[in-house]
Formats: sequence, structure tokens, C-alpha cells
Amino acid sequence: MRISDTEVKKILAKSVIQDIESLMEGIDDPQYEIDPQMVKRLTREIIEMPDRDDFVAEIKARIEKGEYKPTGEEIADAMIRRSIADRVR
Repeated sequence: MRISDTEVKKILAKSVIQDIESLMEGIDDPQYEIDPQMVKRLTREIIEMPDRDDFVAEIKARIEKGEYKPTGEEIADAMIRRSIADRVR
């Protein structure tokens, strides 16, 4: 199964949104005019921004040239991230 940074981002997004919500609970001072819905929306938009197109193109080019040789550490990292993502689903 292929590792997905998108799934890792989703996990992190949930955590970030929960952190923001807990921070927003204690803010009653009028000087803090923060719209929690806007913060959540912007956080989601930032996390969902595509950032893999360049990476995929680079790896694809390296594979075609026969230059893609991931290290054992890179493979292990991908396996661990895949395992974490599968548990969260």
C-alpha cells in the first residue's frame, strides 16, 4: 500500500483544529476579536493545499532515469507513516 502525506496532513489538521478550539474557549477579552470559524476554515485550506505535484513529478523523472534509489531509512519511514495513517482511519 502506498504512503499518503495527505492522510498524515488530515491527522495533523484534526489535531490543529482541536488545539485552536481549546485556545478559543478561554478568549473573552474584546481585544481578541478572532472569528473561530474563519481560523478553522483557513487552517483547513492551508493544510489541504496541494504540495505533492512537484514532488511526484521529481520522483517520476528520477524513476524514468533509473536514479530513484530510496534508502532503507526512507523505506522504514514510509512504512511507519503508513501504519499510523491506517490506524487513524
